[in-house]
Amino acid sequence: MTLPLPSPIDGSTQLLAVLGHPIQHSLSPAMHNAALAELGLNWRYLALDVAPERLAEALPGLAAIGCKGLSITIPHKETVAPLLQSLDPVALQLGAVNALVPDGQGGWHGTNTDWLGFLAPLRGRNFTGATALVLGSGGVVRAVLRSCAELGIARVVLRGRQLAKLEALAEAVASWAPPLDLRSWDEPLDELLADTQLVVNGTPLGMGQWREQSPLSTAQLEQLPAGALVYDVVYTPRPTRLLLEAAQRGLATQDGLEMLVQQGAVALGLWTGLGDLPVAVMGLALEQVLRGRQS
Repeated sequence: MTLPLPSPIDGSTQLLAVLGHPIQHSLSPAMHNAALAELGLNWRYLALDVAPERLAEALPGLAAIGCKGLSITIPHKETVAPLLQSLDPVALQLGAVNALVPDGQGGWHGTNTDWLGFLAPLRGRNFTGATALVLGSGGVVRAVLRSCAELGIARVVLRGRQLAKLEALAEAVASWAPPLDLRSWDEPLDELLADTQLVVNGTPLGMGQWREQSPLSTAQLEQLPAGALVYDVVYTPRPTRLLLEAAQRGLATQDGLEMLVQQGAVALGLWTGLGDLPVAVMGLALEQVLRGRQS
């Protein structure tokens, strides 16, 4: 499959964008612009660096020029809500917004597609009544917990380095998340790994300066049952050390690239009103960029 060529930019070109700070690393423009070209839309998706203190100015300005939709990324996901005219119930529940849609009255409606992106590769697998091990306590973990609830997971062991942060997270999600078993990073996991059907890495271990590290040891991976799935929200490098070692032990694995594609596809559907979206093209565009960066 080859990527489609975009139409020329002219006076009728419509704008989409992702807002973050910094933003130079974002893969979203490659993914969305490939999809827009495949759909034959004269739209462009840009990455805009917006400092936190300028976000309140940027949003009405973009609405004023007719921007068709916005993605929201770090550090704005948890601070943009008070600047919006309306908010999706799930975004309110998660305390994070990653996509904005024009509200038709000159303002923005906020929603969250991250949890749907995480959930997409898991549909079709039966996790009803299962135990999940979720590593980390950052913003992505709320989306993971929302997906665990949707999947019918009965128990989540939540492991992190700061017990106070885990306790605050548990309190915030108590009304809708599955029952949580909080574990500090140093506590042993031996007694529960044999009954764990889903492992999710929501930490940065495996990427950047931590690329040679794994949040689980080889001995811990060996204790997982044969049917367990190991899911790393990290998507670069591919594979992470966690997923490489899990695959070597015959376990099913899933990296975060599909999550990125699927959350973007949901947002693109909201912006365009279209239901049949070129998900394969979006994935191919990301894979090409990642191959170039890794080489």
